[in-house]
Amino acid sequence: MNKAALAQAISEKAGVSKKEAEDMVGVFVDIVIEQLKQGNIVNIAGFGQFSAKTRAGRVGVNPQNPTEKIQIPPVTVPKFKAGKALKDSLKAK
Repeated sequence: MNKAALAQAISEKAGVSKKEAEDMVGVFVDIVIEQLKQGNIVNIAGFGQFSAKTRAGRVGVNPQNPTEKIQIPPVTVPKFKAGKALKDSLKAK
């Protein structure tokens, strides 16, 4: 399911126009990104938790020249931890 299909499903379930649903999805994504940039955690009870994690820097290997070592800098990556209700609903299949 992509962003447009998600907006369509929201529009049908919530009884709003497709344009309003697309705006809702866009605003949700923007808010989550903004909060993660500020170092906050976004927790949706029963669904899951979005957070940002800093991955440590390390020494890697240049794929074009395997004998050459390169320094990979630390980077902040998004992380999602599924909530209990989501996990349980998937187990019940």
